[in-house]
Amino acid sequence: MSRPLRLVIFDVDGTLVDSQNDILAAMRAGFAGVGEQAPETAAILGIVGLSLDVAVAQLAPHLPTDTRARIVAGYKAAYMGLRAEVGAAQSSPLYPHARATLEALHRVPETLLGVATGKSARGLDKLLDGHDLRPYFVTRQVADHHPSKPHPSMIRAALAETGVAPQNAVMVGDTSFDMEMARAAGITGIGVSWGYHPPEALGAAARIVEDFRDLAGVLEDIWSGVR
Repeated sequence: MSRPLRLVIFDVDGTLVDSQNDILAAMRAGFAGVGEQAPETAAILGIVGLSLDVAVAQLAPHLPTDTRARIVAGYKAAYMGLRAEVGAAQSSPLYPHARATLEALHRVPETLLGVATGKSARGLDKLLDGHDLRPYFVTRQVADHHPSKPHPSMIRAALAETGVAPQNAVMVGDTSFDMEMARAAGITGIGVSWGYHPPEALGAAARIVEDFRDLAGVLEDIWSGVR
């Protein structure tokens, strides 16, 4: 009997790529542009994964809405400028063994790959093109078209686009937002230990992997009883 279609949805920042240097620099530039002191590093990394407007609102709830909008605009400009200086592949390098894992999963006919990210479509496209990864992902869900994580809209759209049943889909991510989004959408969450939220914050994860090379085995374990 043939296996059903499976869907592996990946978060991007902190899961596939390490973009923290550019995120921190861009956020600090955004705050500096309105004459405000940027939050501490841990606070900035703690909101990675949220849509940018929601992230800035969490970091600066005391600021007026128009000032937060200027921070968002300053962040976007700074981030794109930093990326343009050195290219996406260097400014946001892939984590160890990420490419090999994606390639191996992509070779499995019944396995589809997707992305669910707080990035904009423009930002995601530049990143995927910089790493030559665009062909691997059949569904790409971005902040332009959905409420911020942990709302399950991105995952629901990915399932609808691919026709994959929830029990045959997983979300791989590094933040509590990813794991809570997976739970809200009724799919399994797999946390990674190398990202921007500590493993102990990923309470909604069914499993946590500490090396990309372990992901294929974890997927087999999860799906071994699903038909």
